[in-house]
Amino acid sequence: MISHILSDECLGCLLIADTNIPFLQNVLSNNQFLNGTVDTQFIDENQDLFNLKPVQNRAQKLLHYLGHVMVNGPTTPIPVKAKPSPIAPVIPPVPLGEPPVGFRDVLLREGPDGFAKAVRAHQGLLLMDTTFRDAHQSLLATRVRTHDLKRIAPFVAHSFSNLFSVENWGGATFDVAMRFLCECPWKRLQELRALMPNVPFQMLLRGANAVGYTNYPDNAVFKFCEVAKENGMDIFRVFDSLNYLPNMLLGMEAAGAAGGVVEAAISYTGDVSDPTRQKYSLDYYLKLADELDMAGLLKPDSSRLLVGALRDRFPDVPIHVHTHDTAGAGVAAMLACAEAGADIVDVAVDSMAGMTSQPSMGAIVACAKGTKHNTGISLEKVFDYSEYWEVTRGLYAPFDCTATMKSGNADVYENEIPGGQYTNLHFQAHSMGLGNKFKEVKKAYTEANKLLGDLIKVTPSSKIVGDLAQFMVQNSLTRAEVEERADELSFPLSVVEFLQGHIGIPHGGFPEPFRSKVLKSLPRVEGRPGASLPPMDFQALEKQLRDAHGDEITPEDVMSAAMYPKVFQEFKEFTRTFGPVDCLDTRLFLDGPKIAEEFEVELERGKTLHIKALALGDLNKAGQREVFFELNGQLRSVLEMHFHPKALKDVRGQIGAPMPGKVVEVKVKQGQKVEKGQPLCVLSAMKMETVVNSPLSGIVAKIYVTADSTLEGDDLILEITE
Repeated sequence: MISHILSDECLGCLLIADTNIPFLQNVLSNNQFLNGTVDTQFIDENQDLFNLKPVQNRAQKLLHYLGHVMVNGPTTPIPVKAKPSPIAPVIPPVPLGEPPVGFRDVLLREGPDGFAKAVRAHQGLLLMDTTFRDAHQSLLATRVRTHDLKRIAPFVAHSFSNLFSVENWGGATFDVAMRFLCECPWKRLQELRALMPNVPFQMLLRGANAVGYTNYPDNAVFKFCEVAKENGMDIFRVFDSLNYLPNMLLGMEAAGAAGGVVEAAISYTGDVSDPTRQKYSLDYYLKLADELDMAGLLKPDSSRLLVGALRDRFPDVPIHVHTHDTAGAGVAAMLACAEAGADIVDVAVDSMAGMTSQPSMGAIVACAKGTKHNTGISLEKVFDYSEYWEVTRGLYAPFDCTATMKSGNADVYENEIPGGQYTNLHFQAHSMGLGNKFKEVKKAYTEANKLLGDLIKVTPSSKIVGDLAQFMVQNSLTRAEVEERADELSFPLSVVEFLQGHIGIPHGGFPEPFRSKVLKSLPRVEGRPGASLPPMDFQALEKQLRDAHGDEITPEDVMSAAMYPKVFQEFKEFTRTFGPVDCLDTRLFLDGPKIAEEFEVELERGKTLHIKALALGDLNKAGQREVFFELNGQLRSVLEMHFHPKALKDVRGQIGAPMPGKVVEVKVKQGQKVEKGQPLCVLSAMKMETVVNSPLSGIVAKIYVTADSTLEGDDLILEITE
């Protein structure tokens, strides 16, 4: 057909030109051509056919990525040496047609106020499913990919239309999506929204910190919420890690201005049923609620007391309760909350529940069945949903907390370590050879919390307490020694910045004289940290991004760069090099294919690659290995540089990374003399900072890393000669 449209001379040119494929793609997508209403003047009259888009070359980029993983291992840090399961999860049957009407229909029809009234008027207990966010953030280091969420999303839409919401965004997922999963967090939201149109989506917003770990100008928080709402977000759970009201109010105003449903979240610590715990008493929480639970510390009696008092004080306001099941009492606590007047409780599907995750969905559904708190959810559907996640969880074995942690622990009532952080601390302790000293780490956490004035502990305040605890364990310091030597010790940066006031003012103020001894003459932030920041210039930022990355920058990209400028830059560079790795199955993404393995990769609807991994060549003199593939029946190969040597454990002076992470700071220089126990560098991993100390005295012979280097466990950091 094309030969009838184009002259012989023009066609001949096309067949030898480098740009013929983009040109033909433009022809084949032209409406006039598709309608068959063309003549010999078609090309002359449609000069836009020559507006050629650069060839994406996605297939070759993906081969480059797969070859890179086969030669060098995963691009995301792996906490434990475990392989993804080879078993592919089976998606339960999904009915044809549109999913049933859900609570989102009420929200779209009646707005946030009408939605809140409908929730209060609802008969029975409503559930929020955390499986898409907090469950895997707590159990699997936030590593679950959009690929696996999309596969089960239609089943959830059809089977659980009566959920209050699905929590699928915010918290650590925004950062981790770009930093470790090499995918766009906004694309996740967009694709899930298309697959689940009937269930409200919920996100976790860190108040004035949005989805970051720092303060942003006020207009950045407002703009972020606006773009999130436009992309399908419905409910914004707004919290502050210190329950610092000015930070919370800023986030609430931003979410409300965007048209979202605002959930003001009070972070719970202590024990309101214990009369000896006075700092965070029942009166404190009621007063905070008047002016306007993260760790898993709620006991059944405390739940009844707290929720009952809030229900009496606020009879018309929906009450939504969140907890972690670290101690194992989560189901009992949530049922007690329901009995005391809570409208909604948080659950995770059974195979992703328990331990540091949320209480079991199946257990709550079964216990509430036949009572006034009946959830209306089918247990059979829960079982099918759980089976999918049980197999899918195996794909993330390298990140699964059960590699080092075999059960929850009721000592969380003593140390008050938040659910997700409990997992991270456990991983870190084992990575650093402190697995047998985890009890000491937990004790140090309790002491560090007291040093800092007994804080509400949620990200990022929990990280600050954890960093100080690790610092104390690594340096064998007691609480008394830290207090006595506070003016001479080199504290983690997060601790110093907290004491400066960078994340707000804790309830009861900063601990003195500890604060003054640590800060000495360092500046202090007065009031709400973000209030003094100048507005962000989004037009200038967009221009800067277009200059760097081309004209296909979206409003969502601008917000990603506003929240995490360096992470976004690295993400764009990664995708420019390796292409759309989010199309790969999770096992292939993490571990690469086996030799002789055949598989398919769907780039988009109607565009599928057929790939076979053929062979892996030997290391050449340039330090490269050639990887051979068959792509759609044609032989292809890529050369991959083998990089970052491992520390040899039988060579005394080779210092390896104790765990996967990113280098924050290198504290020594080549040729420098170091003493045993002297800090060599600082690693950051799983929201914590770890100092690598020298195991011997000697001279630094060679340094193999720089600030921002990403390391796997045992990667060589430096060599010391005695």
